[in-house]
This record gives sequence, structure tokens and C-alpha cells, in this order.
Amino acid sequence: MGVALSPPGPAWPAPAKLNLFLHVVGRRADGYHLLQTVFRLIDRSDMLYFDVRRDGDIRLHTQLAGVPQERDLTWRAATALRRHTGCQLGADIWLDKRLPMGGGLGGGSSDAATVLLALNRLWGLGLTRAELQALGLTLGADVPFFLFGRNAFAEGVGERLQPIDLPPAWYLVLTPPVQVCTAEVFAAPSLTRNSTEIKMSDFPAGYGRNDLEPVVVERHPVVGEYLRWLRRHAEGRLTGSGGCVFAPFADRAAAEAVWSCRPAGWDGFIAEGLDRHPLFEAV
Repeated sequence: MGVALSPPGPAWPAPAKLNLFLHVVGRRADGYHLLQTVFRLIDRSDMLYFDVRRDGDIRLHTQLAGVPQERDLTWRAATALRRHTGCQLGADIWLDKRLPMGGGLGGGSSDAATVLLALNRLWGLGLTRAELQALGLTLGADVPFFLFGRNAFAEGVGERLQPIDLPPAWYLVLTPPVQVCTAEVFAAPSLTRNSTEIKMSDFPAGYGRNDLEPVVVERHPVVGEYLRWLRRHAEGRLTGSGGCVFAPFADRAAAEAVWSCRPAGWDGFIAEGLDRHPLFEAV
């Protein structure tokens, strides 16, 4: 989606994430699933633009197709921050959507986190990272990770985060033409919900099982097609609840070699792993 009207600068990035593994280890009484995963930031991003309003209105100038404003995480994040702090300012917001929806890359959650980071700064609120993370959790389970700002070993519903050092890597990400509904995947009766918990020290390079993969592939066979092709060339895996699949490489040239032989018409991109969120110093 292109940017509507003429947004002011600068751009505020909302980077994607990959789940290097994802285990479902239980379920809470309220129905939320307990997870263990490693989140990896990559340098592929949506871009957001902001202009402070004095009348208190929150206005989106780019709206996602099929997503009513009250469900849009960008609008919800700005509204939640304003309500939480009692701030009387508002904002014009533009979103340049570059990450696929329903792809397991965390785009909507990352957008929400960037809204909180940007408006915390632009409105002069001074909330701490911990305060922003607590507010972010009310918007979605992945939002606290993007506010945490570092690669992380995550537990709970995704909100218990420990920083983890990861080696440099490049990733080939393929984007099958599907939008996967996360809620439907977690509601599937066949979903594994009793994986054995591990310690962060148990996580080795290449640890790659995703407990959601069988459900996603069953519901969206095209994802399985992309995975089978990728696994003929590298360690392919599903990220999040899909439908994007990815493989790690030691350098860009190796990723490009596989990318160059993909089947005609397949979309995707190559991205470098990040150590920190590009807005880490914004708090």
C-alpha cells in the first residue's frame, strides 16, 4: 500500500520479526496459549509518519483494506496511549504498509509498537520502556517484544522476554499468497499444546520446530508447497502462525543464490537479521 496524501517526515520504521522456533507448552485458564519462542528482528519494515494535532483527534490517512478503524492496531495504539496518559494532543498518522498481512511477521504488532514509541516521544509523555510494554500487551501478545527492542527468548503469551545474542544471519523469506488467521490456528483441535519446555541455554543455532506448522499447512496447502521447495535448498521453517516461510543463511550471496531459482511468480524478499530495533534509543 502506498502512502496517501503527503505525510511529513521523518519515517518511523516498524520492523518485521521471525520466530526461529515456536513451541506451544500449555494453555491458561482464560484460553490464551503459553509459548516459548525466539524472536529475531529483521531489516524489512513498514514505515509510519506522524504529525501532532492540537485538537486531540486521532486520524488515519491510510487505512488497510477490510480492516475497520476500530480494529486497526495503529489507531488502537494511539487511542490507548492517549487514554492511558490523559494526553490532550492528537495525531495524523500515515502507514506505508510493506509487510504482508497474515504472514506471521508481526507487522500489525510492530506498527502498534512504533505508534507507541513515536507518540510517546512526539507528545512528550516520558513513559518508560516497561510502561510502554505493559500498555502494548493490552493490544496484542507480540507488541511488548517490539517495544523491548532486542532479539529475545520469549515465554508466557510472549510477554516474558529475555535478551538473547544471536549470530549474524541473512534470511530468505517467501510470502505465499494467503492470509492466515492466527485465532483459527490456535483454536484448531489438532494443535500440539504440550511441548516440553526448554531453558534459554538449551536454544542452539538451527533450533527450528514450529508447533503451528502442521495446522497451517493443513488449512493452507500452498504454505506446505513453499516449505517443501525451500527445504530442498535450506533449513526452511514457518514463522509465527504463517503463512510466510523462511530460511537462514550465513551471507546475502547464499540467500540470493536460492532466491534466484525460485519458481516463477513466487514473491518474497531477502533481509538481514538485526540485533536491535531501529528505534531502540527512542525511549
